[in-house]
Amino acid sequence: MVGSIDNDFCGTDMTIGTDSALHRIIEVVDAIMTTAQSHQRTFVLEVMGRHCGYLALVSALACGADWVFIPEMPPEDGWEDNMCQKLSESRSRGSRLNIIIVAEGAIDRQGQHITSDLVKNLVVSNLGFDTRVTILGHVQRGGTPSAFDRILASRMGVEAVLALLEASTDTPACVVSLVGNQAVRLPLMECVQMTQEVQKAMDEKKFDEAVRLRGRSFENNLSTYRLLSSQTARSELPNSSFNVAVMNVGAPAAGMNAAVRSAVRVGITEGHRMFAVNDGFEGFYKGQIKEIKWGDVGGWTGQGGSLLGTKRTLPAKHLDKIAEQMRIHNISALLVIGGFEAFESLLELYEARAHYQEFCIPMCILPATISNNVPGTDHSLGADTSLNAIVETCDRIKQSASGTKRRVFIIETMGGYCGYLATVGGLAAGADTVYIYEEPFDIRDLQANVEHLTQKMKTSIQRGLVLRNENSNENFTTDFIYQLYSEEGRGVFDCRKNILGHMQQGGAPSPFDRNFGTKVAAKAIQWISRTLKESYKEGRVFTNSEDTACLLGMRRRAMVFQPVVQLREETDFVHRIPKEQWWLKLRPLMKILAKYKTSYDVSDAGQLEHVTRVRPKESDASAGN
Repeated sequence: MVGSIDNDFCGTDMTIGTDSALHRIIEVVDAIMTTAQSHQRTFVLEVMGRHCGYLALVSALACGADWVFIPEMPPEDGWEDNMCQKLSESRSRGSRLNIIIVAEGAIDRQGQHITSDLVKNLVVSNLGFDTRVTILGHVQRGGTPSAFDRILASRMGVEAVLALLEASTDTPACVVSLVGNQAVRLPLMECVQMTQEVQKAMDEKKFDEAVRLRGRSFENNLSTYRLLSSQTARSELPNSSFNVAVMNVGAPAAGMNAAVRSAVRVGITEGHRMFAVNDGFEGFYKGQIKEIKWGDVGGWTGQGGSLLGTKRTLPAKHLDKIAEQMRIHNISALLVIGGFEAFESLLELYEARAHYQEFCIPMCILPATISNNVPGTDHSLGADTSLNAIVETCDRIKQSASGTKRRVFIIETMGGYCGYLATVGGLAAGADTVYIYEEPFDIRDLQANVEHLTQKMKTSIQRGLVLRNENSNENFTTDFIYQLYSEEGRGVFDCRKNILGHMQQGGAPSPFDRNFGTKVAAKAIQWISRTLKESYKEGRVFTNSEDTACLLGMRRRAMVFQPVVQLREETDFVHRIPKEQWWLKLRPLMKILAKYKTSYDVSDAGQLEHVTRVRPKESDASAGN
């Protein structure tokens, strides 16, 4: 298993530790952005990465930096003037801050080092801007691991043990890696060889080749960054004459704003006029729709919640008015960012196509909800931020018990009927038991759990952590479980309960959610552009086929556009959850780690594969991290 904060190993989308390092960087960048904005300063930030620019590139994407220097893709000759011109343009448009990110191994086309001081001196001498340098150094290696890293490492650990158990003396050494949301085994020597080839390509100044060898996740990050950072003059843009509307539906989720920013800017780059709808479908039928420009979404990436405003209202009751607003504003395509309500809304609009030709346009939904309960995707935007909030709180709660021994905490999480937050949060926080709706439990299970904790109190670790999803059982409420544990554990341990509540919905988005939101929105807008061209006939957009009302989701290894109609079969509408959920396979792992005797389903274990080389150009499959 590869543990490295640089994410510099070929064959895996993420190495263990990278996400935590990004958390440290983004915390610092967010703090610096507030001071830079107050003082109208330019900041040059140096991040780690002697031979790999992953941290620099992803943090630049996640904070919307003005310029980034990475070893794999040195800037074109004459970059000094280009950079200064870009900085002064952004100032003249009213931006009060500039952020430049430099990887410690950054070089120019001649192989000369580009240092943060060099960049600072350039900006000062050419533009006279007040400029400061911050070198992050070993802060990036420290701190507590993020939720993503804890889950990644736990899953990799299991996969590694399974690989060892299946191996014989003549099995080649393998690396357990992550592709999309799938654990994969690859031959160690092939990965090492490919990693060495990156360095070789860089030494030989074959920079495009170096980026390609880094893998699809790296390549995607770079192309998305380029797409978002270059504001071309309006006159040079293709003029598509299409109006595309963007809106948020459902409960707020971190990362929504990053997705809106990305959608607006990519849409403008593709030549569309972008319109923002405030307050979901309620705002839509009331006509709260206005054009949104490039500069309007500046600095949105790091903002939590939903800046457009969001409501749970479904469109069915107001179809007439919504169709009328679409006519008034001449909307040719719709991008909906939201949770289960967004999915239901798109189904309703699709059904209404028979009666309203206004809805016969390309429509796409990006799943964004902390509950991760939307069908057709393994990850929803906002769930990672929420998991981090849960894990951080559980860590603190556990710490509070380190002084008072023999204490059990019962913690209630959100998620509706979906047990994702409770289960994955429980795995990351080291819970003893997690109660969820998807896995029914009775009084005998509760009794067994109490006895298990009683035994645990006899060991050196004298504290317990029990998570309960808010709707896991209507009779075994959090209070009931708390009272049961208190009574049964009397004399052995005492209990406390905590309901985490809305802190799970708030907070600044995690690096994963900023990035995921940025990349999926860019991909969705590109799909909308293609679909618009295909459905433009006789001077207007018209399409009523089911594959033009889609949900963009991560399915195992790839990002896929799936018609919402087909996803209807996979959904339990009463409980608002998908019928099949991948993370249920993590439940036995959690039980094993809590020292329960249970069996582990190995049917999903990876097979040894080979590193893929030559790929067709169109493979922008994984949004990954």
